[in-house]
Amino acid sequence: PLSVCCSEGVFKCPEDQLPLDYAKIYPDPELEAQVLSLAIRCIHSEEGCRWSGLIKHLQAHLGTCGFNVIPCPNRCSTKLSRRDLPEHVQHGCPKRRVKCEFCASDFTGEAFEGHQGTCPQESVYCENKCGARMMRRLLSQHTLTECPKRTQPCTYCAKEFVFDTIQNHQYQCPRYPVSCPNQCGTPSIAREDMPTHLKESCNTAMLLCPFKEAGCKHRCPKLAMGRHLEESTKVHLGMVCALVSRQRQEILELRRDVEELSVSSDGTLIWKIADYARKLQEAKARSNYEFFSPPFYTHKYGYKLQVSAFLNGNGSGESSHLSVYIRVLPGEYDNLLEWPFSYRVTFSLLDQSDPSLSKPQHITETFHPDPNWKNFQKPGASRSSLDESTLGFGYPKFISHEDIKKRNYVRDNAIFIKASVEIPQKILA
Repeated sequence: PLSVCCSEGVFKCPEDQLPLDYAKIYPDPELEAQVLSLAIRCIHSEEGCRWSGLIKHLQAHLGTCGFNVIPCPNRCSTKLSRRDLPEHVQHGCPKRRVKCEFCASDFTGEAFEGHQGTCPQESVYCENKCGARMMRRLLSQHTLTECPKRTQPCTYCAKEFVFDTIQNHQYQCPRYPVSCPNQCGTPSIAREDMPTHLKESCNTAMLLCPFKEAGCKHRCPKLAMGRHLEESTKVHLGMVCALVSRQRQEILELRRDVEELSVSSDGTLIWKIADYARKLQEAKARSNYEFFSPPFYTHKYGYKLQVSAFLNGNGSGESSHLSVYIRVLPGEYDNLLEWPFSYRVTFSLLDQSDPSLSKPQHITETFHPDPNWKNFQKPGASRSSLDESTLGFGYPKFISHEDIKKRNYVRDNAIFIKASVEIPQKILA
């Protein structure tokens, strides 16, 4: 056979490479018959075809060879081996014809892929998992109006509920309309608003008289309350007056209890007299003007005492000295105590000098009560602080006006008077 190379219709001899005229090349039937009788393997042998035979039979073999590539008969542009063609034509070819098993409609392969999962005739389960099964075309209506597991907003409170539970919800729904139990004629009221309606708006609700705290027991519908208040003005006024009187008495008793609780009970009183300069001028302007300390107890459940001071003096110390006295007041526990009062009392005017600079020099006086002195007998409950007979026992010339100016007995316009009582251990037991 010749191997020729063509360039613009000119061929070259494979032997001497000289140009050949195509018109002068003649067929060689004998050589052709010889070539066609040569043995050959299939051109697809490397792909697995086992056929071998004469060259002249190759074309016929390729017409049936399973490995030979051929176009799809459906003209889908795909080329594939003859042995893969049945699978492609039946399942993969986009141009194949497919009939839907549910609606029996005819489709091409690629159109059927879009139809799958959407066929209105296909039988499917409800997506809400209610257990119902139906054709897809009926599913939308079922989901909207029939499915017991569909969600639906409550008509009254707008919250979403599964349909088969919404009926039970209405028994608790705060916005569910209910009728007034008093049948007052008000249109339906939301359940959560009913307590407010009954308390504030319902004209037929039974009310207690607003003077119930004063003792009025009247109860009537709201509409009738105005008339009751008009008719009972005097009665209500009397009840309020009685209530005020009771409360005043309770306040007095509470005040007395508070005062008793605030009274010192360790036998010592430190009494600060503030605004000393003004009070001294007041005492000078008013003869025998007496200041009283807070009361204090000698010990828990003991004697109740009080200190008094005349800033401008009293008796022999008038106008020249500070006078200090102690008095026995009626106490809560007097019936449990021994009389007359007989325990040593100490008075001190405290030096307010800085202890780190100099040792304080307090003015101190101590006395034992005279058992015959009227003031130390058991006091009567009616004893008044203005009663002359209750004048305390003490010192009219406790400290002179001149001496009180020394050191720091007056500091920051205040003085401190201390009173203490020595109680034997046995009385505390």
